[in-house]
Amino acid sequence: MCDDAAVPHSILEVIALNALDARAARDGGADRIELVADMRAQGLTPPVETYAAVRAAVELPVRVMLRADDGYALSDAATLTRCARELRAAGADEFVLGFLDADGKVDIAAVETVLAAIDGCRWTFHRAFDHAGDRLAAWDAIAELPGLDGVLTAGSPHGVEAGLGTLLSEATRTPPVLVGGSLRQQHLAPLLDVGVRAFHTGGAVRPAGAWDAPVDAHLVRLWRGLLP
Repeated sequence: MCDDAAVPHSILEVIALNALDARAARDGGADRIELVADMRAQGLTPPVETYAAVRAAVELPVRVMLRADDGYALSDAATLTRCARELRAAGADEFVLGFLDADGKVDIAAVETVLAAIDGCRWTFHRAFDHAGDRLAAWDAIAELPGLDGVLTAGSPHGVEAGLGTLLSEATRTPPVLVGGSLRQQHLAPLLDVGVRAFHTGGAVRPAGAWDAPVDAHLVRLWRGLLP
């Protein structure tokens, strides 16, 4: 089983694709890494070898994406649970996952199938949440899931600018929101004012927002400096 860890006053989570990104995120003051592969598909499960290289490079918490395909269904449970077990065996102890069914509802059975492979570890429900047909029902569906300690959300499928009002109204939800999805620095002040303390960024800490460019420690430092 995975142990709880101390939570900082605020969290800046940075998307990394490899150990180079992870080191730059650390050097810029990031609090946590979200490790993914293939951002053209909005982030898929990375190879175990990539996780091992990142783990060797930095001591930051690393949340590993469990998502095999572009989309929000669990299309191959056997493959994804095998990947999850391999990552656990390599030392991964924090994860990111989330599944919807064909009707746009949280697919609890799919989520529980994958949770069984991560042995009680802490995890984030990712932005599949923003594509749920009924957002209030989605909150109710996930409220008691074991190990869940954050929901990555922009408040809208179209990003934080479109979803800001929703995010402001959900600031006190449990589990807490982890705000990300075209997040910009001008969004931070109103979110901080209502008590949001967890933020997620990827493109904004890369030169020109390009995913084929590495994370820039200076840009990470600018973001970290805006948070308490």
